[in-house]
Amino acid sequence: MNTKFEGKFAGKVALITGGGSGIGQSTSLKLAEEGAHVLIIDLDLKAAKATQDLIEKSGGKASVYQCDISNSSQVKEVVAGILVDNDIDILVNNAGIAHVGNLENTSEDDLDRLYNVNVKGTYNFMSAVIGSMKKKQSGVIINLASVASSVGIEDRFAYSMSKGAVLTMTYSVAKDYINDGIRCNCIAPGRVHTPFVDNFLEKNYPDNKEEMFEKLSKSQPIGRMGKVEEIAGLIVYLCSDEAAFITGSNFPIDGGFVTLNN
Repeated sequence: MNTKFEGKFAGKVALITGGGSGIGQSTSLKLAEEGAHVLIIDLDLKAAKATQDLIEKSGGKASVYQCDISNSSQVKEVVAGILVDNDIDILVNNAGIAHVGNLENTSEDDLDRLYNVNVKGTYNFMSAVIGSMKKKQSGVIINLASVASSVGIEDRFAYSMSKGAVLTMTYSVAKDYINDGIRCNCIAPGRVHTPFVDNFLEKNYPDNKEEMFEKLSKSQPIGRMGKVEEIAGLIVYLCSDEAAFITGSNFPIDGGFVTLNN
């Protein structure tokens, strides 16, 4: 194998939810480049296989699993199958969905949908892997929260609810399993340029996409959206032994949004 793939994660197995696109895809590529066997979990099998192809063409190792992260039975079945042949050293709970709306225009169905994917999906995978990590007395869990988990953002009622839960679940898991060699942290991205942003603009602002893109970009003090590679870089660092002293922490990566946007 190319020596490029004998890096800091050589011999490690990393499971990435939502690894077919955006932040998840970039994280999968970076972990594979550093030697990890990447397990790509995605509801979109075509997207997951596209990520797998990119990794394998570069000499890395990846496997693909189609799974609805909100379905606990599916998650348990997928993880149990993986654990037959592999330990899971790293879990990155990246998959999630968004919603725009305040309390009055957030329906019960909206709330349930955000809870089922963003909260329950994160719970499902942590619950499925924690026993094996505890048994081998090592493991790293990274959850994706959001700036919306710590500051008020207009028209993000359900989304803020779900990401606030991700933040506090992270703290709880870090506390409960610190003596089992398991580190659990989360990151809180600001607005990042992903396919979701492009689809959102296409759907809601088809006639002035460029103008709205610029407006959304300037909502961060640094004057632009984040890049998926920048978010993935932080995730990969937190997964590494270089971050062995870090657990129970939330890392904003937001162009100054939380601390400077006042």
